[in-house]
Amino acid sequence: MADERLLPRFQARRQLGRTGFQATAVGIGDLADRSVPLAQCVATLHRAMDAGLNVVDTAPGYEDGYSEQIVGEALRGRREGMFVIDKVDFLEQPVAPQVEESLRRLQLEAVDLFVFHNLSKLDTWERLAAPGGGLEELERCVRQGKARFRGISSHHPDVLRAALESGRCDVVMFPVGPYVHPRYVEEILPLAKAKGVGTVTFKTFGAGKLLGDTEGYGRPLQARPRGKVSSGGAETDAPSLPHLGVEECVRYTLTLDPDVALMGMSFPNEQDAALHAAAAFRPLTAEQMTDVRQRAARAIEGKGSVWWNPGA
Repeated sequence: MADERLLPRFQARRQLGRTGFQATAVGIGDLADRSVPLAQCVATLHRAMDAGLNVVDTAPGYEDGYSEQIVGEALRGRREGMFVIDKVDFLEQPVAPQVEESLRRLQLEAVDLFVFHNLSKLDTWERLAAPGGGLEELERCVRQGKARFRGISSHHPDVLRAALESGRCDVVMFPVGPYVHPRYVEEILPLAKAKGVGTVTFKTFGAGKLLGDTEGYGRPLQARPRGKVSSGGAETDAPSLPHLGVEECVRYTLTLDPDVALMGMSFPNEQDAALHAAAAFRPLTAEQMTDVRQRAARAIEGKGSVWWNPGA
């Protein structure tokens, strides 16, 4: 069992874009596993909140609503001071009913941010942004007080650029880590900052691929199955393929300086690894960044699709 006394504590360090919210550098990523009882998942989320983390991310599609249920239960009596992000999963369906369903599962009247989830095709963005489209619906939900802000989560730099240029996003969510397309870092991150749009990033660990022998999110390698290998939740054998450590992945992402870096923390030992690495953060040099990128490319080879990189 992890020693609670040793868990570092975090303070808000920066405003999240133009939202006015002072956010911690690290946020709580998707926390849901239906094999784990609700009370245990809630306790794990409370543990991250007790460490001072004040941004939490969820979505209807994470374990078919279980993540929203966990977040809602964890926020009961502790809503103040937390920035809650939820998603609109079905991009071709009416927005308002999806928002209402999410709020019902969360047992909240409103969240801080709703984003269109995995909006990664330019024509889909154009349909949503057109007059009478889904973005207008989401903006109506904001005016009705069901969310304070709106934005997108995307796996494509073209979509992110269009969204940023539109001026209709308060926050954008996208991949930043040792193995992401360089456009996310060289183009999208500075453009968002220049426009005052909040940046919330993910894929620090490449869906777990950079840390272990997995095709992502605990799925075993199809070519050479080894059993479930997650990013740290279950006790597993050490990876035999090239891999990176948690600390260097965290240092890499934080050196790039997004407003908030979401990290999966479904288990206490995942929290321990990520939060201790973040607390001990020291920026990497340019030479160290290059070294981590090169080793990340070797670590991810042969581990299935890299769905967050266009053209991969």
